[in-house]
Amino acid sequence: MSEIPTNDNESSESDHQHHSHHDHYRHGEVDHHHTDGEMNNEQMDHEHMDHADHSDHSDHSDHSSHGVGHSGHHAHMIEDFKKRFWFVLVLSILIIILSDMAQMLFNYTITFPGTNIVLFALSSIVFFYGGWPFFKGVQDEAALRTPGMMMLITLAITASYIYSTLTTFFIEGSEFYFELSTLILIMLLGHWIEMRSQLGASRALEELVRLMPQTAHKLDAAGNITEVSMSELVRDDLILVKSGEKVPTDGLVVQGESAVNEAMLTGESVPVEKKPGMQVIGGSVNGNAVLMVKVERLGDETYLANVIKTVQEAQAQKSRTQGLADQAAGWLFWIAVGAGALTFIYWIIASDLNFALERMVTVLVIACPHALGLAVPLVNAVSTSIAAQNGLLIRNRNQFEEARNIDRIVFDKTGTLTKGEFGVTDLFPTEGTTKDELLAIAGSLESQSDHPIAIGITQAARECGLTLETVTNFENLTGSGIKADLRGKTYSIISPGEVSRRGITFDQVRFEEVASQRKTISFVMEEDRMIGIIAVADIIRETSKEIIDELRALGIESIMMTGDNAEVASYVGERIGISRIYSQVLPGEKSEKIKESQDGGSKKVAMVGDGINDAPALATADLGIAIGAGTDVAMETADVILVDSDPKDVLSIIKLSKATYRKTVENLIWAAGYNIIAIPLAAGVLASRGFVINPAIGAAVMSLSTIIVAINAQLLKIE
Repeated sequence: MSEIPTNDNESSESDHQHHSHHDHYRHGEVDHHHTDGEMNNEQMDHEHMDHADHSDHSDHSDHSSHGVGHSGHHAHMIEDFKKRFWFVLVLSILIIILSDMAQMLFNYTITFPGTNIVLFALSSIVFFYGGWPFFKGVQDEAALRTPGMMMLITLAITASYIYSTLTTFFIEGSEFYFELSTLILIMLLGHWIEMRSQLGASRALEELVRLMPQTAHKLDAAGNITEVSMSELVRDDLILVKSGEKVPTDGLVVQGESAVNEAMLTGESVPVEKKPGMQVIGGSVNGNAVLMVKVERLGDETYLANVIKTVQEAQAQKSRTQGLADQAAGWLFWIAVGAGALTFIYWIIASDLNFALERMVTVLVIACPHALGLAVPLVNAVSTSIAAQNGLLIRNRNQFEEARNIDRIVFDKTGTLTKGEFGVTDLFPTEGTTKDELLAIAGSLESQSDHPIAIGITQAARECGLTLETVTNFENLTGSGIKADLRGKTYSIISPGEVSRRGITFDQVRFEEVASQRKTISFVMEEDRMIGIIAVADIIRETSKEIIDELRALGIESIMMTGDNAEVASYVGERIGISRIYSQVLPGEKSEKIKESQDGGSKKVAMVGDGINDAPALATADLGIAIGAGTDVAMETADVILVDSDPKDVLSIIKLSKATYRKTVENLIWAAGYNIIAIPLAAGVLASRGFVINPAIGAAVMSLSTIIVAINAQLLKIE
């Protein structure tokens, strides 16, 4: 096979001195029959490759046109409600001052020619401008055939406006301009508070699109390299992926060997070694070598495109869920319609049209209490504030409400239950060498590499307070390890395969025990003498076992899901107390595992993850929880984000959800409970005894309930 073409002829020794010695001993795999003859003699010549050009073309393109634009839309809506609220507030003050109700309540008189016309004009502006968001919301609720807050509000303000207009120009009766303006004002305030209390709409799809490069290095038949846009590529084209670059699209490696970091895409903690004949995923990051890739999938066929599609479908499904306030408003809507219709029919028979209209409108207005507009938003605003103080960011209120009913929690392993970074788990020095000496020597050598495993060993040495010494003559042993001079001697760190090839004896029983846990094993050599073995694995978070135990005490089942093999999964599961494990789960299968765990909807399932591969599962779960240290895509897809990246905060989510639910129910009772008495009185059931509730009495009771829900919301706390 010919060399991979490059654009420069300068050699750079330092550029290719990376951690290829980990290529052959990941997770302790031993090839006792591996011989030198098995090495790839057709490897590319690194000395003819330019590793300096690591530019990420994806950073130079405008992706905004590709995104769904939810975040900007959400910010615009917040600003719109704010603007409408302040405008309506100014007009409402004038309406209240001029209204008959306020003058009657506070015993003053303001009248001038055309007072009613001014009131009508001001109220018309409030009705059409302030009520517009609710009119638009009715369309969505009508489309879903699920009456909620928008229909209830629209019913009340429309009835108030039409009846008040009739009393102004055509019939005798009391106007409802006071109720109209204050109801719209309070509802605008409630929605503004509610929207501000949330982090914002999801930008998950925008973040996914940003991962993809917009250009690629295309190879022609003559071996020339041309930078082209992704739209110019077709299937079977050959492209060059330089070191440090993102792979532009899904393809097949034709030439070259490199460690490709797929952690953000697949959740796999260790860079995956890619050789000719192996597939690479668009969006993954190439290591310190150059790959020639044949394009296999483009556009909607790629792995990331499928992730986007799955996330879209799951989020659309979630958007159909109704919050507690909407459910209460839906019931009140039907109560209002039924009670209003019966009231009108009864009084049109028993009395006259004017009285029948007044009773009906009073019923419709009272059925939509002002406090309902603040009952839930105030609780949510307080709970969001408490959540933020405890390192939680709530993105989806409806799904957060469901946290109190969670039956199962599925944890991603890498980066969630584990830290997603390597640490030293075992040190086995030979006779005459201490653990500190072994770790100090290994750390000094590994400090020359930026491989994740090397970083883990170096970090372990530093954490133990060991001094890392300067090494000289550092050399990368292609396919088998590294070596360097230290303290006047030559030290090396080699793979199990290299140890086997050299015929070096070691403690086979201990090695097999560690290897069975699928840990990564390094052999440290001083000249030709082995001085010890180091085992490295993904570090388990200190709090993982604690949270599993506490969840079990709450009756919540914990499940671990990982793309890693069964041995690694079992090793982690045993140490933290999880018995139910989904291992070797492909990225595209994670959302299916969530559905499987939901048992056809009979179980409420939460998902805790951190990677792009977790995004569809996070969106599919009843509650998606993202680790704050995870990818932007995972966080943007989740319903709740753990800012401190501690899965133990899942307990806080459940406790806060339960406390929020209780306080919400209390507020809804205060906000709507008086309707049980007020609606029959407004309908005139005691009219024969001379008692009819009028708008003034209704307004006083509404004001009292609004004050009560505001105070009650402030008493919320995590128990």
